[in-house]
Amino acid sequence: MEANKLNMKLNELIKINARSNKRLGRGVGSGKGKTAGRGTKGQKARGKIPATFTGSLAFFKKLPLKRGKGNLNLSEKIKVINLSQLTGFKAKEIVDTEKLILAKIISKKDAKKGVKVLGGGDIETALIIKLSVSDAARKKIEKVGGKVMDA
Repeated sequence: MEANKLNMKLNELIKINARSNKRLGRGVGSGKGKTAGRGTKGQKARGKIPATFTGSLAFFKKLPLKRGKGNLNLSEKIKVINLSQLTGFKAKEIVDTEKLILAKIISKKDAKKGVKVLGGGDIETALIIKLSVSDAARKKIEKVGGKVMDA
């Protein structure tokens, strides 16, 4: 039996898939000689540099400067409504954000930002308004006989 172990055949050898490292810079005939696959000249051909190197400014330095521009979330403006838009409501009806959404005067997104009634236009019916109201609008509403309950 020991004689069989000594008589190995090439097709019975164990396959090894490990690949050896490229031998760079070992002469022109090796295929990776002279510049060793780095091209010619330049910083990348010479020293060790980080993989993120681009040759120009870093990515975050190319972005526009946002410092001092204020809080973009707070800069969303409240929805403004004139008195003339409230003419579709009945007398003594309570007007709030839900009623304005149902009447399709504002959207749900506008209601989240806030709504204010301004004194543009005229109003004939007495309404009970539960929204923030300007002074001019308050005078016109109370003149007709309506009430303003600040939200």
